[in-house]
Amino acid sequence: MAEFSIIDKHFSAIGHAHEHTRLGVGDDAAIVAIPPGYELAVSTDTMCEGTHFFAGTEPELLAHKLLAVNLSDMAAMGASPKWATLAISLVDSDESWLASFANAFDQYSKAHEVQLIGGDTTQTEGCLTLSLTIMGLLPTGKRLTRSGAQPEDEVYCSGTLGDAALALSYLYDKEPQLSNTLFQQVLPALHTPEPQVALGEKIRDHASACLDISDGLLGDCAHIAKHSNVSIRIDLETLPLSPAYLAYLDQGGSIEHALSGGDDYQLLFTAPPHAAPYLRQAAAELGVTITKIGTVNPASDTPVQLFENNKEKIVKNKSYQHFS
Repeated sequence: MAEFSIIDKHFSAIGHAHEHTRLGVGDDAAIVAIPPGYELAVSTDTMCEGTHFFAGTEPELLAHKLLAVNLSDMAAMGASPKWATLAISLVDSDESWLASFANAFDQYSKAHEVQLIGGDTTQTEGCLTLSLTIMGLLPTGKRLTRSGAQPEDEVYCSGTLGDAALALSYLYDKEPQLSNTLFQQVLPALHTPEPQVALGEKIRDHASACLDISDGLLGDCAHIAKHSNVSIRIDLETLPLSPAYLAYLDQGGSIEHALSGGDDYQLLFTAPPHAAPYLRQAAAELGVTITKIGTVNPASDTPVQLFENNKEKIVKNKSYQHFS
């Protein structure tokens, strides 16, 4: 199937139709109108076969994760996702694969009220590559960033940590302590993460800094510390872990996946102490969990300090970086 036939058949009417979309798929560029009083947040993520997913991964799972990791960037900014463009490089135009991918992408886009408004489809002799640019709206001046944390703020994260990295390590045959039963419990965190978009919208007037945990808790704490010119203390005994991860620890497993593994796509944010009642109520209303895991301190030579039962621990930051 040729390029334009692929676009017309599979990608011409994907997602939720927005009133502010002036021109979508099919022209040289898309056109959207930004409502008065709003700003546009834009982010791009790319997934490459062999680096971000295994060859042969089901197209439905790829569609979910590609959109989820981009939605998570919107959540980290407190933005409401609206539009997306998709660039896809295919080794061949497998009709069944395209139909499954497009259908799953359409359903998940509609669930989050995102409209696909353009992109590019190419053939490659290399590996399958998927790249999504997502756009969202923010009330002017209300964005969350990495640079607002202040000493005496509290540090929170949503959900639980480490399951996705634990599942990935198992797939690489590196976790003999993890049983197949526990693996099946942590696998959804790797393939189908759920971005905390609604939580990001709720906390944007109350959090001082925020990002999503994609590269690992320690590395992402270091990002906030650097951009905010502070240091961050994390209390290990407070880390939110799933029952499966706790069972894995009981069998002699390592806490490292929760600290440096990444792929969590939960929100890591700071807020002043007086915001705590609002934050907990907002999370309860949304049916999500947030956990206080530490505090913000003045800048120091150690941007991220780890303590367990008030005793400092030295743990090497192994958070993921491309080209490292």
